[in-house]
Amino acid sequence: MNLPNSLIDSPVNNKSMNGKTLEKEYPAYKRYIKNAFDAGQAHIFRWWNEITPSGKENLLNQISSIDFLLIRNLVSDALMNSPQPMQGNITPPQIIPIPESATEKQKAQKARHIGEVSLRKEEVAVLTVAGGDGTRLGIGGPKGTFPIAPITRKSIFQLHAEKILAIQQRYGVCIPWYIMTSETNGTMTQDFFRSHRFFGIDPQQVCFFTQGMLPVVDLQGNLLMDSKSNIVMSPNGHGGVIIALREKGILDDMKRRGIKHIFYHQVDNVLIKIADPVFVGYHLMDHTEMSLKVVKKCHPEEKVGIVANIDGRLQVIEYSELSRDDMYAKGADGTLKYNAGNIAIHMMSIDFLEKVYQNGGAISYHTAIKRVPYLNENGMTIAPENNNAMKFESFIFDILKHVQKSVIMEVLREDEFSPVKNREGENSPETSRQDMINQFGRWLRKAGISIPTDPLGNVLGLIEISPYFALDEEELGNKIDKHMRFNGHLSL
Repeated sequence: MNLPNSLIDSPVNNKSMNGKTLEKEYPAYKRYIKNAFDAGQAHIFRWWNEITPSGKENLLNQISSIDFLLIRNLVSDALMNSPQPMQGNITPPQIIPIPESATEKQKAQKARHIGEVSLRKEEVAVLTVAGGDGTRLGIGGPKGTFPIAPITRKSIFQLHAEKILAIQQRYGVCIPWYIMTSETNGTMTQDFFRSHRFFGIDPQQVCFFTQGMLPVVDLQGNLLMDSKSNIVMSPNGHGGVIIALREKGILDDMKRRGIKHIFYHQVDNVLIKIADPVFVGYHLMDHTEMSLKVVKKCHPEEKVGIVANIDGRLQVIEYSELSRDDMYAKGADGTLKYNAGNIAIHMMSIDFLEKVYQNGGAISYHTAIKRVPYLNENGMTIAPENNNAMKFESFIFDILKHVQKSVIMEVLREDEFSPVKNREGENSPETSRQDMINQFGRWLRKAGISIPTDPLGNVLGLIEISPYFALDEEELGNKIDKHMRFNGHLSL
């Protein structure tokens, strides 16, 4: 929305400033100003007479994007309702296991064939959720720009792009790639792709779109500001993709391209098998609406969502919502009863998403208590030592409540799940690079190449295999020189 000239010519006097005054001075924003005052958020205008015209424009444009009624309801729910333990009858879901028997392997091969047919028909699009930044990794940009490859230090985005290119070459197709960014990293992400010439992918098949933003509030429900003219905003969670697909016209674009199914993943998983034909095939075999990949939990208290049935309906239960008894419960075979860890890899059918929209209320919001810097009433920036703010996030798996048919496919963590989240320790660049090296080492050993490891099973040395050379273990086995000797450093 363009700022009216009166914003520059007619500043509001702080002493007499109120909602009516602002509404009169800026009629184009009247409804939004009224909404802010009615919601008890008048404090966001306390520095109005001090900020520049561009600052005023920014603030007014921000309030025009905020659903104050939604925020008021979310705050009320967060303040009135304390976290409750999971209610209902919890049972383990039916899971397609990692194939071991001849029958299971035969079924997996059938699924692969069905998935490959769908890929060749160009019915599958890739959707990458990349709205987060690399703050926890120590970089000042989108997480996907982080240099992660063990030897070449290719970025996470480049690794994904090369996998897509390799799949396209294998099946002789064009796979549309949709990338959801946030308002804070969208421009930087697109600039990164342009500066790297889209890593060889046709720019016409890459579509960027931004997810929605929600204001951050203090523990009393007041909007926080990080400058005198800017409200602190935060991406609305990975569930925001469901809203954005419709509001940004992405779903219509997919349908125009003939897309029927979406392969969804999050940007930080460096071991992702993009558009895995076996997973695609299982999703299609029984006309499934939404499907999930899972891994076995490392230990009972691992902080990962659990896929389970509650009163017969599939859900993802946050680790904090699982009782200690359920957390440690064992099945008849002696393994953890609730062991299906969610790794945020999904297949979704376009028809299913249309049904979700028709049912209304596509997503719900969850409250996260965080520590967020803010401007106090004296205009000073405060870096709090303790949690001081509420962020509201949506989760994509909440739409499981609409699912009638679903497939849950178990995969090996070491083959398909290694997210880059922290600067050091668990799920860090160091662990993810080692996971990549170890995977390449396993491929080479299966091909008959001797690869030394330490007592923990980690490869001794550096290995990097480009998706251009081999997309998977089978392709590597067909290409590699069986007489090759590993000298501690290998780049293919």
